[in-house]
Amino acid sequence: MDYQKHFISLQDTLFHALSLMDQLDSKLLMVIDEDGKFLSLVSIGDVQRAILKNTSLQEPISTILRKKVMVGHIEDNLSDLKTMILERRLEYLPIIDKEHNIVRVIEWKDVSSDQREKSDSLKDIPVVIMAGGMGTRLRPITNIIPKALVPLGEKPIIQIIIERFINHGCKQFYISVNYKGDMIEDYLNKLGLDVDFHFFTEDHPLGTAGSLSLIKEKINGTFFVSNCDIIIDQDYGEVLEYHRKHSHQMTAIAAMKHVQIHYGIMEVEDDGKLQSIQEKPTFHFRVNAGVYVLEADILDVIPENKFYNINVLMEKVMENGRSVGVFPVSEGAWMDIGVWSEYQKTNELFNQRGL
Repeated sequence: MDYQKHFISLQDTLFHALSLMDQLDSKLLMVIDEDGKFLSLVSIGDVQRAILKNTSLQEPISTILRKKVMVGHIEDNLSDLKTMILERRLEYLPIIDKEHNIVRVIEWKDVSSDQREKSDSLKDIPVVIMAGGMGTRLRPITNIIPKALVPLGEKPIIQIIIERFINHGCKQFYISVNYKGDMIEDYLNKLGLDVDFHFFTEDHPLGTAGSLSLIKEKINGTFFVSNCDIIIDQDYGEVLEYHRKHSHQMTAIAAMKHVQIHYGIMEVEDDGKLQSIQEKPTFHFRVNAGVYVLEADILDVIPENKFYNINVLMEKVMENGRSVGVFPVSEGAWMDIGVWSEYQKTNELFNQRGL
């Protein structure tokens, strides 16, 4: 690890921190001063909490700086430092001297061969995966296999999605199938995973929310819903914790999408008089990423045997006076294979990260 690439200054923006984390495939950065001395750490969780408070991504890192962070000292026992990393499940641990110089960094992979994301934070939480679509935007490959079985690296995307939930303790999976559904059932049943698969079939397209009406009597608590063409690189336990802490009826994961306009943007008054001009601005949007947390009683809102979009469901929940949460993840944490261009980018990303 070239740990100096993980350095960030107090003056750098939250947007820069998010971009750097995506670039490095890391969820942790080290804040240093102008002399290269260690000041603090900034995690993806710090940035996410700032976004949830509607803090602008143009604000400097100094606005979210933590005074107390987990570090090691040069005089500490190496065995104790490794134990700290394992117990706290740290991506890495900076080791500093008395002058606050960073002398080395110990990574998780230096002390454990296990995947760091394994936990039981979603124990007893069912997962619904929507795998009934025809995948028309991925033709001609989906003329042969369903979208859920399109490979990323050496595995189909639905297996990757399922294994990520298994790593958080999930055991019960409800799979919505239709187009080439027998291929999906056959593949998953032959994997020999220590989980229970429950398949349900849409006789005709019902939409993401509409198909949930088919399992009204089978789920009676909090559950996750995921599209079968996306992967979110996020600790799902943190999403569930946010959902429950704020008593949301429904929570949607949103990717922070950044769009730069390569022209000068003009603001004008009613009479056409120029008010201001902003050169090549960057706009930040929260994009629906296709993974949700829902409470079971939300299923009573969904009409039976009718097409019902997930966006309509969110609006209906809010009309009923209940809240819908939006949990942010970085743009690089959202991987999509819904269209060929995104599939190719995601496949390259998987190869680069060795996933």
